[in-house]
Amino acid sequence: MLGQRGERRGERDRVVWTRVGGVQGGPLDLLTARIGRRHYAPHIHDQYAIGVTVDGLETMRYRGERVYSGAGSVVVVEPGEAHTGGPAREEGFAYLCVYPDPELLGAVLAEDPGPSPLWPHFREPIIGDLRLGEELRLAHRALRLGEDPLEGESRLLGVLGALVRRHARPGRPAAVPARRAADARRIARAVAERLSVEVTAPPTLAEVAADLEMSRYQLLRTFRDVVGMPPYAWLAQHRVTRARALLDAGHRPAEAAFLVGFADQAHLTRWFRRVVGVTPGAYRNSVQDGGGSRRAS
Repeated sequence: MLGQRGERRGERDRVVWTRVGGVQGGPLDLLTARIGRRHYAPHIHDQYAIGVTVDGLETMRYRGERVYSGAGSVVVVEPGEAHTGGPAREEGFAYLCVYPDPELLGAVLAEDPGPSPLWPHFREPIIGDLRLGEELRLAHRALRLGEDPLEGESRLLGVLGALVRRHARPGRPAAVPARRAADARRIARAVAERLSVEVTAPPTLAEVAADLEMSRYQLLRTFRDVVGMPPYAWLAQHRVTRARALLDAGHRPAEAAFLVGFADQAHLTRWFRRVVGVTPGAYRNSVQDGGGSRRAS
């Protein structure tokens, strides 16, 4: 496991993705990483990203603030929240992460069996619960090794239950409770929907702004305020998400790059590394390896 005694600091970045089944309706992704230099570009996840820093100090930009996570701290990023991530110090940091679907955490809020209509909301992204961090590390290890699937599933569900009960509350309140904020979200949603539909031949900013009867500056500012990144960056990470699905289905990186609208495989690779942390080829190998994992650097 990364971050154990005897591992040299300042090594080149190493990222390992592992995919396991049997925990939720679809596959569950696990990440094991040591980051020495890389800073992730702003991106979002459809799932929760729940991790624990196991060595060093991490920093990320989240909800307009810069936050720091030291060894043992639990990190929670909610679905749809733009964030970055990278080392806060020269020696880098190591962390583990799981990406559960919202329904899996929502079920903890429900009094009766079945999914809850609400998702757990975490006001703070960094949680100084060292015992929970250790429990998450053990659950991650059990799932990654796969020696006893029942143990891995039981440990993870126990960790997620404790996390929600101790540190979450129901619902996800809007960041700015005003009609203006609702209008901004509507505009951002319209832009994102159009970009997702026209992903291989996206419109220009001028075209989108004209259709929404806005200036390009207003459009950029509104979208960035709501989503946390400009439209071009959102489109790139959306293309990466689509490319991941194609790689999961067996497509080669060059094919995936073409199908999602990247200019070429090199362009896909640059954005894929910035968002996912590994090259498309390394990611494809890991998820096509019968659920196992491989190291990529």
